[in-house]
Amino acid sequence: MQAAYDLLAERGFEGLRTRDVAAKVGVNIATLHYYFPTKEKLIRGVVGYAMERFRTTLQPAGSPGAQVRAHFAGIRRLARTEPKLFVVMGELAMRGRRDRAIAAIVRDVDNTWQKVLSALLRQAAKEGAIASAAKADDLAALIVATLKGLFMLGPEGRDPKEVDRQLRALERLIA
Repeated sequence: MQAAYDLLAERGFEGLRTRDVAAKVGVNIATLHYYFPTKEKLIRGVVGYAMERFRTTLQPAGSPGAQVRAHFAGIRRLARTEPKLFVVMGELAMRGRRDRAIAAIVRDVDNTWQKVLSALLRQAAKEGAIASAAKADDLAALIVATLKGLFMLGPEGRDPKEVDRQLRALERLIA
């Protein structure tokens, strides 16, 4: 997964070749195809790997309000320490506009993220940490859309101060 992830970040979707992935990890192409018979299966594996990184932003302990704050702090941390993560997800989101299979993968990720955030926001509203439980689904959709848009640019085109400003604006909106 790491090899495919790195190649996707470096070369984009069009530059991702299973032959290069196999060579990077030192296996023959037939072995790679045994585990990942299609490029779509390989991409699903890469997305699973990326989602593990994003899951580190969701802390299971603490109050729901603290978990929401930790999620935003975790996104900031990942943006600083793992910019490839956002390059890969941005690349797949853009490719999804032209490829139904990739679009379905991205949609599944977005839907899962929104459901997790909605549940967390509902709990945070019950404890009084955010403004309204009735709008948890809308807020979750807004957060996902904003963060996806914010990180669509590569790290060289993204001003860290602007990222922080936009994340703070989102936090104020839901507070």
